Amino acid sequence: MRTVDYSPFYRATVGFDRVFDLLDSVSSQSAANGYPPYNIEKAGDNAYRIVMAVAGFAEAELNVTQKENELLVTGQTAPTDGQEEKQYLYRGIAGRNFERRFQLADHVKVTGAKLANGLLTIDLQREIPEEKKPRAIPVQGQAALTH
Repeated sequence: MRTVDYSPFYRATVGFDRVFDLLDSVSSQSAANGYPPYNIEKAGDNAYRIVMAVAGFAEAELNVTQKENELLVTGQTAPTDGQEEKQYLYRGIAGRNFERRFQLADHVKVTGAKLANGLLTIDLQREIPEEKKPRAIPVQGQAALTH
């Protein structure tokens, strides 16, 4: 298992403690549970996409929830209604229940989710409020200040 020591960064930065805590939690969480596998893609300047391999799950068995800065994706397989369980000779497609959490940056919102060909695609958009966007501050010369 590989761990990263972030202590040198704590000395050189101010206000980034939360970022390093998130990195620590992600690295420990991903080592413990790799199911279901996923990709995180950048789809534009402020657009992102999470693609999860959820083979065997139907739309009704998947739940995507955003609460503040956390995205929770769960999959609950539907119970068999008294039907006879299948007898597998080899089972390579994991159809077990799962829960996957993602920490989202500030101002990131889920804009949609779709299931196609065994892949769950979750679209994310970063919407920075106008008051948080960078703005240019005009610099005045000394002559302008004395008048």
